[in-house]
Amino acid sequence: MSKALGLISGGLDSSLAAMALLRQGIEVTGIAFVTPFFNADKAKIAARAIGHPLIIENISAIHLQMVKTPKYGYGRNLNPCIDCHALMFQLAGERMVRDGFDFLFSGEVLGQRPMSQNANALKSVAKLSGFPDKVLRPLSAKLLPATTMEESGLVDREQLLDFQGRSRKPQQALAKQWGLTDYPASGGGCLLTEEGFSNQLRDLFKYEPEATVTDVELLKIGRQFRLSATAKLILGRHRADNEALQGQIKPDQIKLRCQNFSGPLGLFCGDSRQQDLQTAAAIVASYGKGKDQAEVDILCLAAGKEFVRRVKPMPREMSRQLLIR
Repeated sequence: MSKALGLISGGLDSSLAAMALLRQGIEVTGIAFVTPFFNADKAKIAARAIGHPLIIENISAIHLQMVKTPKYGYGRNLNPCIDCHALMFQLAGERMVRDGFDFLFSGEVLGQRPMSQNANALKSVAKLSGFPDKVLRPLSAKLLPATTMEESGLVDREQLLDFQGRSRKPQQALAKQWGLTDYPASGGGCLLTEEGFSNQLRDLFKYEPEATVTDVELLKIGRQFRLSATAKLILGRHRADNEALQGQIKPDQIKLRCQNFSGPLGLFCGDSRQQDLQTAAAIVASYGKGKDQAEVDILCLAAGKEFVRRVKPMPREMSRQLLIR
């Protein structure tokens, strides 16, 4: 029995790709990757529903480096889809060799995404991965050149599929035929495809080229204000944000909160120049219950030491001009 290792996102396409191989007696194992931009939650659900093992691997650091300098560039936002797919095939390929799998597969469909899933892009992904002869796309295999797996008899080409284009109706019809009824809607799942998050990430890369995974994780919390080339404020929007920020402080960061009024928690990141810190405090004041006061005391906590800044709350329309969105 041949053994296949597949990239599983948890979406309909990767689930059908796995089922197509399972139905011809191939032993299927899925692999799902975790980065700051997507997780493996849907993949876990899909693997349980179909009944195949799932390997989960956190690749945050190496993935972030790829996102900073992708060979094939970005899509509409900051999504380097070709490079991302190639990296995942590369890492899956290394595990394939290490754990004795015969080949790799994915749920990619020819022409589904004009830029990243045309014939040339699919070929580039396979080549860039370092395992060009070990990549199978079961859903479009009949429209692509036969792979060594098909030619050698590891996979029966006649039982593979010929899907192409952006319509999901053929996949939905096949899912119904095969009894797969519970699957997520198409699209979504990757923060790099979202305009707002991509704008925040661009800002981070511009001013902090050496940004780490931890820095990227902070982009998911609260409102982000660019104060200067060396300073930024993150402001909680609700209790969950405030609680998340509580556990994020580094030695060079400062927490800010209204002393005598309820309001959000702020996290000041960067060089603590007096003007930038004053601006941050004024923004924190403007989002608290004391926003209409002439002055508000802002309690600042830095490296275990507390101090207070008295500021005039910044008019909300002015603070909005500093928002990264």
